[in-house]
Amino acid sequence: MMGTIDTPEKFEENRLELAQHVWQAMKETDSRECRNCHDYESMDYTKQQRRAVPQHITGFEEGKTCIDCKGIAHQLPAYYEMDPSAVTGTAGQ
Repeated sequence: MMGTIDTPEKFEENRLELAQHVWQAMKETDSRECRNCHDYESMDYTKQQRRAVPQHITGFEEGKTCIDCKGIAHQLPAYYEMDPSAVTGTAGQ
Protein backbone atom coordinates (compact mmCIF):
# COMPACT_ATOMS: atom_id res chain seq x y z
CA MET A 1 0.00 0.00 0.00
CA MET A 2 2.85 2.36 0.79
CA GLY A 3 4.98 1.13 -2.10
CA THR A 4 8.01 0.33 0.06
CA ILE A 5 7.70 -3.44 -0.32
CA ASP A 6 7.30 -3.75 -4.06
CA THR A 7 9.15 -6.98 -4.81
CA PRO A 8 8.93 -10.53 -3.49
CA GLU A 9 12.47 -10.17 -2.18
CA LYS A 10 11.62 -7.07 -0.16
CA PHE A 11 8.54 -8.81 1.21
CA GLU A 12 10.56 -11.82 2.39
CA GLU A 13 13.21 -9.53 3.88
CA ASN A 14 10.58 -7.71 5.96
CA ARG A 15 8.16 -10.58 6.48
CA LEU A 16 9.01 -11.36 10.10
CA GLU A 17 8.64 -7.74 11.20
CA LEU A 18 5.36 -7.38 9.30
CA ALA A 19 4.03 -10.59 10.83
CA GLN A 20 4.95 -9.44 14.34
CA HIS A 21 2.90 -6.27 13.86
CA VAL A 22 -0.12 -8.27 12.69
CA TRP A 23 0.24 -10.81 15.51
CA GLN A 24 0.35 -8.04 18.12
CA ALA A 25 -2.79 -6.45 16.70
CA MET A 26 -4.57 -9.82 16.58
CA LYS A 27 -3.53 -10.65 20.14
CA GLU A 28 -5.07 -7.36 21.26
CA THR A 29 -8.39 -8.36 19.63
CA ASP A 30 -8.32 -11.95 21.02
CA SER A 31 -7.76 -13.33 17.51
CA ARG A 32 -11.07 -11.87 16.31
CA GLU A 33 -10.03 -12.30 12.68
CA CYS A 34 -9.49 -16.05 13.18
CA ARG A 35 -12.63 -16.45 15.24
CA ASN A 36 -14.77 -15.01 12.45
CA CYS A 37 -14.50 -18.46 10.87
CA HIS A 38 -13.00 -20.63 13.62
CA ASP A 39 -14.61 -20.53 17.04
CA TYR A 40 -14.39 -23.15 19.77
CA GLU A 41 -18.13 -23.69 19.92
CA SER A 42 -18.37 -24.72 16.27
CA MET A 43 -15.25 -26.90 16.15
CA ASP A 44 -15.92 -30.47 15.13
CA TYR A 45 -13.00 -32.43 16.56
CA THR A 46 -13.91 -35.47 14.46
CA LYS A 47 -13.04 -33.48 11.32
CA GLN A 48 -9.68 -32.17 12.57
CA GLN A 49 -6.25 -33.68 12.15
CA ARG A 50 -5.07 -35.84 15.04
CA ARG A 51 -2.49 -33.30 16.26
CA ALA A 52 -4.94 -30.39 16.19
CA VAL A 53 -7.52 -31.85 18.57
CA PRO A 54 -5.48 -31.89 21.81
CA GLN A 55 -3.97 -28.50 20.97
CA HIS A 56 -7.40 -26.96 20.51
CA ILE A 57 -8.79 -28.57 23.65
CA THR A 58 -5.83 -27.37 25.73
CA GLY A 59 -5.98 -23.90 24.20
CA PHE A 60 -9.66 -23.64 24.98
CA GLU A 61 -9.17 -24.80 28.58
CA GLU A 62 -6.31 -22.33 29.11
CA GLY A 63 -8.11 -19.41 27.46
CA LYS A 64 -5.50 -19.04 24.75
CA THR A 65 -6.01 -17.22 21.49
CA CYS A 66 -4.90 -18.44 18.08
CA ILE A 67 -1.90 -16.13 18.21
CA ASP A 68 -0.71 -17.61 21.52
CA CYS A 69 -0.26 -21.01 19.92
CA LYS A 70 0.68 -20.52 16.32
CA GLY A 71 1.31 -16.95 15.27
CA ILE A 72 -0.65 -17.20 12.06
CA ALA A 73 -0.96 -20.77 10.96
CA HIS A 74 -1.39 -20.35 7.25
CA GLN A 75 2.27 -19.78 6.36
CA LEU A 76 4.86 -18.79 8.92
CA PRO A 77 8.07 -16.83 8.28
CA ALA A 78 11.25 -18.87 7.96
CA TYR A 79 12.58 -17.73 11.34
CA TYR A 80 9.61 -19.31 13.14
CA GLU A 81 11.12 -22.78 12.99
CA MET A 82 14.36 -21.57 14.58
CA ASP A 83 12.77 -19.85 17.60
CA PRO A 84 8.96 -19.68 17.73
CA SER A 85 9.00 -17.53 20.87
CA ALA A 86 10.91 -14.81 19.06
CA VAL A 87 8.26 -14.73 16.38
CA THR A 88 5.11 -14.83 18.48
CA GLY A 89 6.49 -12.64 21.23
CA THR A 90 6.26 -15.25 23.96
CA ALA A 91 9.94 -15.42 24.86
CA GLY A 92 10.44 -15.65 28.60
CA GLN A 93 6.79 -16.35 29.38
